[in-house]
Amino acid sequence: MSEFMAELIGTMILIYLGDSVVAAVSLRGTKTEGVGGSWLLVALGWGLTLSVAIYAVGQFSGAHLNPAVTLALASVGTFAWSKVGLYILAQMIGAFIGAILVYLQYLPHWRVTEDPAAKLGVFTTGPAIRSPLANLLSETFGTFILVLGILFVGAHQFQDGWNPLIIGLLLATIGITIGSTTGFSINPARDLAPRIAHAILPIPGKGSSDWGYSWIPIVGPIVGGLYGASFYEAVFKNNFITLFWIFTVVVIIIALAAVASVNSKKEHA
Repeated sequence: MSEFMAELIGTMILIYLGDSVVAAVSLRGTKTEGVGGSWLLVALGWGLTLSVAIYAVGQFSGAHLNPAVTLALASVGTFAWSKVGLYILAQMIGAFIGAILVYLQYLPHWRVTEDPAAKLGVFTTGPAIRSPLANLLSETFGTFILVLGILFVGAHQFQDGWNPLIIGLLLATIGITIGSTTGFSINPARDLAPRIAHAILPIPGKGSSDWGYSWIPIVGPIVGGLYGASFYEAVFKNNFITLFWIFTVVVIIIALAAVASVNSKKEHA
């Protein structure tokens, strides 16, 4: 299997199964409608899904399945820049196909679900409290932890076959602990391609695709991924590359701006 097809199929699996667990707890008429602990179910579902996708294609492409991971690895020299465009294209196509499969999987449930936000939430992430800079910071932090964790796992020798499970557990941990602020996209392809699918597909009563928010789960994961990789190089390998200092400043600016924005809203409330 080519690296392109591996990334396409792996990301398709990730989105098909990952978005399906959201649909299972969000749409009307499913066997899990109204089940208790739905957020825990979603976080664990995404974590297990990531493990399955890595097992499926990891031997062929390394199973990035995420443009933020691909860019992060390339930025510190552990992945060839010449392959970045091809990987991201495959990830976007795979995520789009995966979103279409979710639509087909839950075909009769769209019509009986009245809430447009619930339908959109199957395909995309969104903030619990809409505050763009704070939401951007949340996505940045989440992806920082994801990439840092992936590099930690790669630096240790586990028994053969354990790495995908550990990375899946990492994603589930992020979802359970810090993911509830924005829905832990931490993957531009995971949000953008399904959002495009939501806009195109004939979903009854679907409402807006919320394009005003769409830049946050793209920019945040890219910034967080680049910072996570450069932080690992600087702190754990004593290689203080320029990228580390640049993104340290960028993240501090985002954090200060987020605090100022939230405090400003509080004063005007």
